[in-house]
Amino acid sequence: MDIRFISSLTPEDEATFAPALLQAVGAVLDQFPIAYTVRISTIGDQIFQHTHPSFDVPLPQNLQAALKAVATRD
Repeated sequence: MDIRFISSLTPEDEATFAPALLQAVGAVLDQFPIAYTVRISTIGDQIFQHTHPSFDVPLPQNLQAALKAVATRD
C-alpha cells in the first residue's frame, strides 16, 4: 500500500512536522502484528523513515487444524 499526502506547509514547517508525524503514526501502527515502513519525503528533500518487522504470532489451534485439513484433501 502506498499512501501519499500533499501538504501546503512551508519547507521549514514540513521539516519540523515530519518527525512528529512519523512518531505518531509509528506508535499507532506498532500495536498491530504487521510489517511496515513509513517514509516521509519533505519538499526540502529530507527523508524520515520508520520500519517495523512483523510479529511471529502463532495461529490459533482451530485455524491450524482447518488449514491442515484443507492441505490434506485429495
